[in-house]
Amino acid sequence: MITQLDLSIPAQLTQALIPDLVLMGGAMLLLLWAAWRPDSDEHQRSVGIASIIVAGITMVLTIQWSGRYTAGPGPIALDNFRWFADVIILLGTVFAIGLSMDDNMRSRIKAGESHVLILLASSGMMLLAGARDLMIVFLGIELMSISVYALAGINRRSERSAEGALKYFLLGAFSTAFLLYGIALVYGATGTTNLTIIGGRIAVFRLATSPILLIGIALMLVGFGFKVATVPFHMWAPDVYDGAPSPITAYMAATVKAAAFVAFIRVWLEAFAYSWQMWLPIITGLAIATMVVGNAVGLAQKNLKRMLAYSSIGHAGYLLVAIAAGTPQGSSAMLFYLFIYTLATFGSFAVVVALTRDGQEAVMLEELSGLWSVRPWLAVGMAVLMFSLLGFPIFGGAGFFAKWYVLQSILQSPAKQTALAVVLVITTVVSAGYYLEVVRLMFMRARPDNALPIERSGGLTKIILAVSVAVLLVLGVVPEAAVRVADRGQPTMEAEPSTTDLPVKVAQPPIVTDSVHRVAISPADVRSR
Repeated sequence: MITQLDLSIPAQLTQALIPDLVLMGGAMLLLLWAAWRPDSDEHQRSVGIASIIVAGITMVLTIQWSGRYTAGPGPIALDNFRWFADVIILLGTVFAIGLSMDDNMRSRIKAGESHVLILLASSGMMLLAGARDLMIVFLGIELMSISVYALAGINRRSERSAEGALKYFLLGAFSTAFLLYGIALVYGATGTTNLTIIGGRIAVFRLATSPILLIGIALMLVGFGFKVATVPFHMWAPDVYDGAPSPITAYMAATVKAAAFVAFIRVWLEAFAYSWQMWLPIITGLAIATMVVGNAVGLAQKNLKRMLAYSSIGHAGYLLVAIAAGTPQGSSAMLFYLFIYTLATFGSFAVVVALTRDGQEAVMLEELSGLWSVRPWLAVGMAVLMFSLLGFPIFGGAGFFAKWYVLQSILQSPAKQTALAVVLVITTVVSAGYYLEVVRLMFMRARPDNALPIERSGGLTKIILAVSVAVLLVLGVVPEAAVRVADRGQPTMEAEPSTTDLPVKVAQPPIVTDSVHRVAISPADVRSR
């Protein structure tokens, strides 16, 4: 039975936020516990285990809440899009904490607060996933960003980590100003921060070409572009990813990107669908530039983490393609892609953690030479992950289907996007140059005689690598179950009121179908204008 909640009542709004509040409350309690005892390896692992338990409880609640509640207009969405995104975020949270527990011992990071910061960042991401108001979007981004700034520089013994964290903080604060100013201009143009009402007022009052609104959209695009590392707002990513501890790099590359993209597509398709003719060419240009630059520069990388950083930039371009589709299929394709990308990214960084030696800050590609001869299962797992990120069928598991569904979404979009599909295919072929280079080094080059022995991997690192590879391979054979879940995860908007109550006939946006965007605006809103 589905319960209808009235989000104007504080108690029912709290009920809609129960999974988020459980994660926040658990993080606050664990923060007190982490700070109460002296730092030690045993203490940080204890806090890490407790953090995984809190994230697991939150995931169970999220699954129970999905399909159980619905709501009318309000600041928080109660749809499957939110719940599926929350599951992806919490999966990344568990993987990041698990990798951190092993990596922290090697890096001599004894602060248990590092795991709590991951929980706090994830609570901000869950707010982003459910945000249906620009103020909630801003609060979610800030809660996420402040925690991740600290995580990027958590290794206080590393100059590279401190440098990357400082760059991330300064540029992040700068991009937040763009985002907030854009929100202010959108509010000035429409008189509201609610996404549904913004879309309705743009349609009713024909604001699609309003200069104030378009400037606000452009400034918000800069803010979101920084968070998801699209070209030309990507310059921070390689240095920050390279300097941060490997588990945190995986968390930023996968989970932070997933949360930002979920908020990105909801805002753009719900609030700005009627301005699609204005923003679609810009999104298309950003997608093309991001795919080309990310994959082209990735070819020149010799550092494994920096190579994966540019790979992440390239994948941001593929996800922009799903936004450019502007359809329910595009949002479903994005969710499926984010799920597969999260698994492949954390699996790849599990290999990086396994290869990193005590006191070593960077893993060079040359160190992968002959890995098959000394750690065959590690080499096989890394090969599957590289094939998955490439989108290679069968051997890459579900990575092929992830790109295929994004490609289908853009080809079946009402707006003709053939050029975007062609660039996606060409840049995928280009990315084979660095993904297959990793495979070539592991299987086709001899291990140097002077190569240092690979240290024993932690138990959690092995589990995360095995789970990632196994799920990718299984979904590569039977992807139907995950696809059906993603199809049910389309954003659900509010029902359209009777157009007889409106002074102007409301037309549906040409790029978005009825199942994605419906106008929600009351006659009182119209009369007040």
